[in-house]
Amino acid sequence: MGVAVALAGAVLAVPGTAAQAETPAVNVTVNAREGLGTVPDTAYGLNQAVWDGNMNTEASADLLGAAGVQMMRYPGGSYGDGFHWKTSTVSGGGYVAPGTDFDSFMGTVNAIGAQAILIANYGSGTPQEAADWVRYANLTKGYGVKYWEIGNEVFGNGYYGAEWELDYHDSKGPAAYANNLVQYAQAMKAVDPTIKIGAVVTDPGNWPDGVVQTGDSAAWNQTVLSIAGPYIDFAIVHYYPNHTTAADVLQQVRLLPGELDQIRRQINQYAGPKGPDIGIALTETSSNYQSDTQVGGLFTADVYFTALENGVFTVDYWDTRNGMGEISTAPDGTTSYGDGGLISSGNCNSDNVCEPPLNTPFAPYYALQMLSKVALPGDTLVKAGSDNGLISVHAARNADGGLSVELVNQDPGNAYTVHLDYDGWTPSGATPTVHTLGSGYTAIATSKQGTANTQLIPPYSIVTLKLTPSSTNPVDTALTAPGDPTAGDVTANTATISWQRSTGGEVTRYAVYRQFGTNSVLLGESTSTSFTARNLVPGTSYTLNVLATGQKGHLSMPSKPVTFVTGTPRNSTCAVTYNVATGWGSGFVANISVTNTGPAPITGWTLAFTFPATTESLSDSTWNAVFAKNGQNVVVTPAGSNTYLAPNGGNTASFGFVGNQTGANPPPASFTLNGTVCTTTYSS
Repeated sequence: MGVAVALAGAVLAVPGTAAQAETPAVNVTVNAREGLGTVPDTAYGLNQAVWDGNMNTEASADLLGAAGVQMMRYPGGSYGDGFHWKTSTVSGGGYVAPGTDFDSFMGTVNAIGAQAILIANYGSGTPQEAADWVRYANLTKGYGVKYWEIGNEVFGNGYYGAEWELDYHDSKGPAAYANNLVQYAQAMKAVDPTIKIGAVVTDPGNWPDGVVQTGDSAAWNQTVLSIAGPYIDFAIVHYYPNHTTAADVLQQVRLLPGELDQIRRQINQYAGPKGPDIGIALTETSSNYQSDTQVGGLFTADVYFTALENGVFTVDYWDTRNGMGEISTAPDGTTSYGDGGLISSGNCNSDNVCEPPLNTPFAPYYALQMLSKVALPGDTLVKAGSDNGLISVHAARNADGGLSVELVNQDPGNAYTVHLDYDGWTPSGATPTVHTLGSGYTAIATSKQGTANTQLIPPYSIVTLKLTPSSTNPVDTALTAPGDPTAGDVTANTATISWQRSTGGEVTRYAVYRQFGTNSVLLGESTSTSFTARNLVPGTSYTLNVLATGQKGHLSMPSKPVTFVTGTPRNSTCAVTYNVATGWGSGFVANISVTNTGPAPITGWTLAFTFPATTESLSDSTWNAVFAKNGQNVVVTPAGSNTYLAPNGGNTASFGFVGNQTGANPPPASFTLNGTVCTTTYSS
């Protein structure tokens, strides 16, 4: 089955200036100097499930190939913890459709030129069974499967109170999973040391992240990463945002960068020296709300690039075909069949209401197809943003020298006139090619319309502009981007950035830019491949890019970003310990202790800190001190009995609070006691 032909006249035509003046205006900035990393060849992924009898049909291969699918996950979610690959059976009697065995699956993977990511059976399997699968896949058959997950959502095994994941192990806590995972990794890599092993982690702000069960010393992520960190290559996270309405689920994507940043910090903190090299894979996601409508399409367009911009190497949609569910009406008036699949299963319900015929693509299919029109593997994602919360923006520098901009309009009732501004890249005056997926479309429509600086985007739409560079574009396309910058010798005030040399021409110097929203701040330049940034602010996160300058003074493409957090002073007259004792998805308990390490006593003190994320805040539940809050800023003063801090660490004031969270809850980066930045340690 081929893909549908684009609708004639489906794109909303650009009206005259009078009509444009009637639509709300949105300002968009694209900063081509702020690189967010290159698109990997595993970026655009999709889950396959062994209950889908149409998984490996020719029609499936045609559709998924046309959608640009690069990664296929098997055998499907929680089935992974019961599936036995040799027999194509599931412990507990789960249904496995004919023709969905491993070899048939790999036939489809190879037919569309994708890669596979496989779930090794942790719940009812053994390390030996997983090692035998590696041997069969890569030595016997030569499939070259690189990515292997150990289990699915293992924390859902009942240990924290909710049980949906099969787990036959006697001990089911995070330490047991981590120690068993080490055995899996050792057995599997003994067969093929080139494979990459993934460990299941929890998503910050979502249950059971931060929960410390009775008898455990820490929550799931800290425990698993501390034990298994030296043996794994990537961490696995699933992302199904909380929601009550379509508008809510679409806005929730804005919380994902903070959650991924917190996972990255946890990996770096707990996984040992290997931590910075451990990747992150988002192996399940969908809107989980009217996902077979334009709601799901808009979510898909936004979540893939948001995750990739924040360091994820694969995003895998749930799933190809999922079957019919509850009928409802989406905000644009279209029908949702409650089908979580990318394409229709052709089901009918007991009321004889039927979804579209088998293999009819839903809106997320076309949104997935649109991704490749924005960026292909090797293209560089760059920073972009808008001044309207209903318009999300993603952009990419393409290998051919062009620039692509994706605009996602989450407003079901309004078109917008978008005014685009470019920093570090100049578009030509040519009329851009525009790809549009509007509400109710049954294909992506393509036309030449508008200008590089002004576009009219329809309600509830995904619009991609394909732009060509100006002949006077100040970009040296011959020079490669500086490679793999790293941050070393990070102190409270300095950090040394090092990178690999740019090739393709003579480099006169390198420029180091700090990302600051959609603005770039030049920190300095260097004629070598390193630069020491000075006068940095203690306890502050910095994200930098390096660009090479050619002989004509033009900049190269930006390097991938490097992010680091400056520390607190090694020597100070005060010391703070911040401990997150436990959490429960929507909140957490934090304990703070303050010590005066200076030579003079302190009678009366003020401790100040700032929550790094807008998703965390102070509740009204506090103890042993007086807390005052102003937005994300918090000021703490003595409760009366702990006013005096003796010199030289003579005593400690201890107090705490209950925090609220709607997403990530990273710890405050620094604390000041009576205006002095304290040495800070963290524990959980």
